[in-house]
Amino acid sequence: MAKLKITQVRSRIGATKRQKSNLDALGLHKINQTVEHENSAIILGMLERVKHLVKVEAAE
Repeated sequence: MAKLKITQVRSRIGATKRQKSNLDALGLHKINQTVEHENSAIILGMLERVKHLVKVEAAE
């Protein structure tokens, strides 16, 4: 499966509880922190909720 590189680019301050929970589930806790996840429907659903806080790229 393809991997996604996910970077938090905006602060979680002011985000809803659900958005903060999604960031935690993705493993993102600080601005400019980057994690890699497999491309799956679950991950894409989480990213849809926090798309204004993160940057997503295809990992190699």
